[in-house]
Amino acid sequence: MSAKEKTEKTETRPKSEKNRSQAFWQSLLVPVLAVFTGLVLGGIVIAATDKGVAAAFGNFSANPVGIFPAIWKAVATAYGALFYGSLGSPREIIEGLRVYRSSGDMALLLKAIYPFTESLVTATPYIFAGLAVALGFRCGLFNIGAEGQFFMGALGSAFVGYSLIGLPWFIHLPLAILGGAVAGAVWGAIPGYLKAKFGAHEVVNTIMMNWIAFRLSDWLLTGPMKASGFRPVTPTIQRAAELPRFFPDPLRFNWGFILALLVAWLVYWFLFKTTLGFEIRAVGANPDGAKYAGMSVTRNFVLVMTLSGALAGLAGASQVLGVDHWVGQGFSAGYGFDSIALALLGKSHPLGVVLSALLFGVLRSGATRMQSLAGIPIDIISIIQGLVIIFVAAPAIIRWIFRIRVSEQETVLTRGWGK
Repeated sequence: MSAKEKTEKTETRPKSEKNRSQAFWQSLLVPVLAVFTGLVLGGIVIAATDKGVAAAFGNFSANPVGIFPAIWKAVATAYGALFYGSLGSPREIIEGLRVYRSSGDMALLLKAIYPFTESLVTATPYIFAGLAVALGFRCGLFNIGAEGQFFMGALGSAFVGYSLIGLPWFIHLPLAILGGAVAGAVWGAIPGYLKAKFGAHEVVNTIMMNWIAFRLSDWLLTGPMKASGFRPVTPTIQRAAELPRFFPDPLRFNWGFILALLVAWLVYWFLFKTTLGFEIRAVGANPDGAKYAGMSVTRNFVLVMTLSGALAGLAGASQVLGVDHWVGQGFSAGYGFDSIALALLGKSHPLGVVLSALLFGVLRSGATRMQSLAGIPIDIISIIQGLVIIFVAAPAIIRWIFRIRVSEQETVLTRGWGK
């Protein structure tokens, strides 16, 4: 190799690595700015609905400057309560650690870290469900059935959890987790098979499967799976099937969060480090090109929808085995539907999904505190989430606002409704 060729090679490699690094940070910048913009506009909504701000506007002619402290107080109080209710107070945590080290009393420390651990508890099913939708996006499929798969996974894990008696935990717990994954996988495989075999659109099929799951769960909870009594709930699962908790009551933080992080890493490894994962991404980017290259598009459709359903089923299983320990009517708090927004916000990447799930966990966990302490309606959180989703779904708005140059490479989320 000549000296000129060596020089060109050494110059090209750093340039390529630099371009990849710039593309990565730019793809991360847009969602971060979308969240920031959503919080800013959410603050405007908070100020517009605050009674103190309205009173300051009414007194504008007498004291025109007083409107600014009123706006600041309303927004600071609301967001302060939101983040205090979801992350806790650093001062209280430090004081709890000091008392624990000096006397061994954990009561104050547990109380201080309770808000943060509740945010992690809330984020756990979000991680599983977000991965479910993101995996479908990577194959060009729009899985709107995560909510129904969540329900079926919860029922499957609950059935295994309460019906098997006398098993040791190292057998019973994996079986209960597997029961939730299998139930969700079956519910996801059905629309996947219909898509691959008959070309039936997965959006319509997964929506219909959601309603079938809702009505089926109503029947099961008032019939075959109903516990004794008047309430439409399942029996409580056996202790051996519960996901262990890290702290005593009332803290509910459990091993489900660690399992969610492990599964997120496995999904990353599967998508980006295996041949099958490459096939899935190739089918999602260009199904005609993938078919021409010898890849089975129909097989990948069924496989991805099955795995997607299994991940959503694990979301339901983690909620049952780690938090509630039973299933009742209206069990889900919309995790499956929120997971669509999670996958969009996370750019269908496992790491992005985890970070988005943590954000949604913080917002949902702190919303109750914001309502009780600041008197802000809990629906404001839904407004903020909606604004964030709008800006993520339309990144051109963020680029125009903050004058960001368009990157050369964009992530393919899904091929669209009609393809």
